[in-house]
Amino acid sequence: MRETILRFEASVNEAIVGQQAVVRQILIALLADGHVLLESLPGLAKTRTVKAIATRLAATMSRIQFTPDLLPSDITGAETLLQSGNERTLSFQPGPIFGNLILADEINRAPAKVQSALLEAMEERQISVAGKTHRMSDLFLVMATQNPIEQEGTYPLPEAQMDRFLFKVLINYPSPESEREMLRLLRQENSAASQAPEVLAQDVIFAVRREVQQISVAPAIDDYIVSLINATRHGAELDNDLGKWIEIGASPRGSIGLDRASRVQAWLQERSFVTPDDVRAVLHPVLRHRLILSYDANADNISADQIIERLIEKVAVPA
Repeated sequence: MRETILRFEASVNEAIVGQQAVVRQILIALLADGHVLLESLPGLAKTRTVKAIATRLAATMSRIQFTPDLLPSDITGAETLLQSGNERTLSFQPGPIFGNLILADEINRAPAKVQSALLEAMEERQISVAGKTHRMSDLFLVMATQNPIEQEGTYPLPEAQMDRFLFKVLINYPSPESEREMLRLLRQENSAASQAPEVLAQDVIFAVRREVQQISVAPAIDDYIVSLINATRHGAELDNDLGKWIEIGASPRGSIGLDRASRVQAWLQERSFVTPDDVRAVLHPVLRHRLILSYDANADNISADQIIERLIEKVAVPA
């Protein structure tokens, strides 16, 4: 199964040039059964990345284009009055949230009321409409894209919703070599019919998730995970700058996310146990959206990633 997963990853990398780290992080989230928030400036292939993954999965993809006039019922669906002869009945018409892969495109273009329509679906894997509960599919992954919040016409995501994303993945500008390769790739796509990629079956994903559950986590690794998360809440005990930069630390979902993602990382490295390197490998995407920075950090242009690097330096690695 590992070879199948790595072929899937390589196929996605062929479509998204120069973003191997981004593709690997999304793959980890998929195998860890967690949602992903993609952030970058406009035009850096956020939507293309999600589409490249969706076309290589045996899954249903739904795209929701978030706009300021979107309503919550446009996402979840609603009860509709149907008439057949003289009879009138209420029938639930599912919204686009009922799919396997949900592309929430530019999620920060809509107000918080609409963004929060995803909360129950992301956490409970169900939605409630008119007093009735509707379950989501077994394979259900929200991949949301957003432009940085300082861009005009956007709304910051509520902290409660940010916390429900397993990863926040940042997409940066490609290197000149990657950008040249991207131009060649697009010319090939436009000039000839491209071959259909190999499709990954859902059963493989579920089987990998079962294997990941068997990855061993030593008590020392649990202590390391908890120490890292606790340091975000009581940073001043380790370092004066950490205490000054972090206003609110990570919730217990941070610990859960680190545990799940680090086990997938260990599985991809062909290990049956988690090491501190596995934890550090996924620490940035798990924590960067769970830290609320202080005024001092913003004034000094200190990013969440810089704070996470300081955490790695200050928190002792288990023996």
